[in-house]
Amino acid sequence: MPGKELFEYAIIRLVPAVEREEFMNVGVVVYCRGQRFLAMRYALDAPRLLAFRLPVSIDELETYLRAFQQVRDGHKEGGPIAALAMAERFRWLTAKRSTVIQTSAVHPGLCHSAEETLNRLFEELVT
Repeated sequence: MPGKELFEYAIIRLVPAVEREEFMNVGVVVYCRGQRFLAMRYALDAPRLLAFRLPVSIDELETYLRAFQQVRDGHKEGGPIAALAMAERFRWLTAKRSTVIQTSAVHPGLCHSAEETLNRLFEELVT
């Protein structure tokens, strides 16, 4: 069995009003250079989201998260950022921003399977 490899992850958060410092975890993005892996999972729980005073519709949030996916996947629809190397796309996705969709600080770890790690983190931190 191969050894563990370094991975990095960040939690994707919905921040409806930055000044209230409230957020809800809606997804996870994981990068593992050794496995050439960059992926994310997210879920928008409408009843939970409606507990916040959202500045945008849930459909618009879905659009923002699909744009994250386009960058992650390197699709041309993701614009010039999507054309960057995988590591640079991860750094862009996890850069600090003051928008309704933000990410936590980047956290490192070791894993055998980045895909399994993504699924585990999603279950533990989002659902």
